[in-house]
Amino acid sequence: MMRPSNRGRGSGLGALVLIAMMGCNPGAAPPPASTTPAGNSGTSALPAGPPIFEDATATTGIAFTYRNGEEANHYAIIESLGGGVALLDYDQDGLLDIFLTGGGYYVGTKVLGHPCKLYRNLGQFRFQDVTAQVGLDVISFPYSHGAAAFDYDRDGWPDLLITGYNRLVLLKNVADEKNGRRFIDVTSAARLNDNLWSTSAAWGDLDGDGYPEIYVAHYGDWGFETNHPTDCTYDGKTRDVCQPRRFKPLPHTLYRNNRDGTFTDISEACKIRKDGKGIGVILVDVNNDGRPDIYVANDTDDNHLYINRSEAGQVRLEEVGLFAGVARDDRGIANGSMGLDAADYNHSGWASLIVTNYENELPALYKNRSDAKQIRFLYDTMPSGLAVIGGTYVSWGVGFFDFDWDGWQDLLIVSGHAIRFPIKLDRRQKPQLLRNVQGRFRVITPQGGSYCQQPHNARGAAFGDLDNDGRIDVVISHLNEPVSVLRNVYSAPDHHWLGLHLQGAKHADIVGTRVVLETAQGKQTAFVKGGASYASTNDPRLLFGLGPTTTIQNLTIYWPSGTIQKVTGLEADAYWAITEGESAPRRRHYPTSTSSASTASPHESQKNEPSLTKTNLP
Repeated sequence: MMRPSNRGRGSGLGALVLIAMMGCNPGAAPPPASTTPAGNSGTSALPAGPPIFEDATATTGIAFTYRNGEEANHYAIIESLGGGVALLDYDQDGLLDIFLTGGGYYVGTKVLGHPCKLYRNLGQFRFQDVTAQVGLDVISFPYSHGAAAFDYDRDGWPDLLITGYNRLVLLKNVADEKNGRRFIDVTSAARLNDNLWSTSAAWGDLDGDGYPEIYVAHYGDWGFETNHPTDCTYDGKTRDVCQPRRFKPLPHTLYRNNRDGTFTDISEACKIRKDGKGIGVILVDVNNDGRPDIYVANDTDDNHLYINRSEAGQVRLEEVGLFAGVARDDRGIANGSMGLDAADYNHSGWASLIVTNYENELPALYKNRSDAKQIRFLYDTMPSGLAVIGGTYVSWGVGFFDFDWDGWQDLLIVSGHAIRFPIKLDRRQKPQLLRNVQGRFRVITPQGGSYCQQPHNARGAAFGDLDNDGRIDVVISHLNEPVSVLRNVYSAPDHHWLGLHLQGAKHADIVGTRVVLETAQGKQTAFVKGGASYASTNDPRLLFGLGPTTTIQNLTIYWPSGTIQKVTGLEADAYWAITEGESAPRRRHYPTSTSSASTASPHESQKNEPSLTKTNLP
């Protein structure tokens, strides 16, 4: 995240350390801004028309700000991290709702948490604050950062895990007395007795039992009573937030799901590394073996890649980050890494990785060149054209998404400086929007709309289709600036799309699933992921841009259970529900932006729309 401004270039990879595969059951100068591949001007013209995003915040009913407490003038490093966003359909009415972390403040040197908020999606891009209705107003939140939304107990309803300073909060989604939904704090009952400073969390079933494990990234040993330096400057005279090198990394934690609502810490047995100040984490299948692997973004330390070698009933991991080429940048230097995502951006059929980094560093795009014998990645930031944005950004949230339905995954990166008084830079920075032109990226930020034309101090960004029109919208959290809701309004009349709502057998966790789509335009591959961006949760559905075609030739799903499922009968421009092992897909008739907006309570909505109740959902 933060580095001394005079840090030089590294001299090489240094000593190599192999972390052996073990069973887990207990018993520089700024990179040149002009770098671009031949034939890529760095910009890409789009057809004339409205901006890609409309800043719809003012009319959504969402008015909320993540507060970091910097008004206390402590200059604490905890203030730099900010918060995330979770998109989840908590009441299963077919519309994505929005959970927002609130941050924190101080009473003297006691670190406390601001409330978090849940906004229910009413349709027509309108949202209602239901925080009190669902019981979140009585929850004691820590100084919060991340929000992970997933079904930890396989009851078919999404739950919430909140990360923050010295405490996790696990919120179970349960029925209330009026046939609605509410959240209750089950942290203690789940045995998630985590008292370290946690940043992001990700999930996925590592051992094949259908229940998701949890990986929690921890940061450093900062605290008023342990390590709060007050002598840090960047210009030699102005006090500022201290550099990460002043703090020791905290060990990360891997929790095994015991399938009874509780978790067990298996970090030691799994040899989880202890040498990284963790900020971001994602679970995704990077070697196409049908099982989720773990990639961790660390601040100024090597990033970690754990390949899943688990057997039935036993979690086994092999850390290969350095050897696979994703621990450092192309200069052999560990970056100040924050956010990350994974996608098949170049139609290789494999999940490549992107990591956002600190000032004087480029975002790292690692192209997956693995095969059946070896896991390896190539640093593709410069060849892909991504380097054209330059090294002046401190970037956080990031997401691959196909905004123009041409079948190629585009990119949005949001940024904001981590310190109070950056030298020759503003704390607030513009986002970067890049169009994917057959595997090469071109900057189209000016066409992103009013939000993209203004600087922000952004952190978490969550990507999802809020109005069910097949276009990915974005919700962005900032430091001490209201949350923004960007509606994708890009018109592609000659292009089509396909949406998938996948569900495992008996609500089994499906992180690690790989989907291969074949059309006349070629093959596309999509991956079900646990965690992503920075401290956020994206729409769990998969969206494919089809270009001009409307004919689906083949769709093959590689489930983590080992089942390979061929799906036929799909039509374009619609969402389809597919359950593992079922013979036929079902077209999902979601509420859309053209539906009448509902002002009913969550319980009333469920009573009036039986086709969208829990028992009728796929």
